[in-house]
Amino acid sequence: MAKVTGIGGVFFESTNDHKKLSEWYRQNLGIQLEPWGGAILKWPDDKSDDGGLTVWNAAAKDTKWFSPSTSSFMINYRVDNMGDMLAQLQRNGVEILKGPESAENGKFAWIIDPDGNKVELWEPMAWDENNKTK
Repeated sequence: MAKVTGIGGVFFESTNDHKKLSEWYRQNLGIQLEPWGGAILKWPDDKSDDGGLTVWNAAAKDTKWFSPSTSSFMINYRVDNMGDMLAQLQRNGVEILKGPESAENGKFAWIIDPDGNKVELWEPMAWDENNKTK
């Protein structure tokens, strides 16, 4: 049986100026834009012990997970240093909705982008040799 092996891309429609939104992501989250306007996120750039992974989950219709956004999706971006990322966002005037919070699999924080989409930031927990969190 054929199977999915990973997330090949994330695509969403901007509610305003897509170029300004892309620039906001470059300026605030450090996403390096390509000349064609999008970005290519490469796993080798992620130095986490887990080697880079993507979590996939379909949420229930009545979920409040994406609130206060009215979008039907939320993108989780892996970050290399939550403290530095939140300081950078605050310097840029981006409101931190919640976090940082520590969980068994890492640190999390949430912000809203200029289009009103909730964005989840995740600094993965370090792993030991048995793939158990430290």
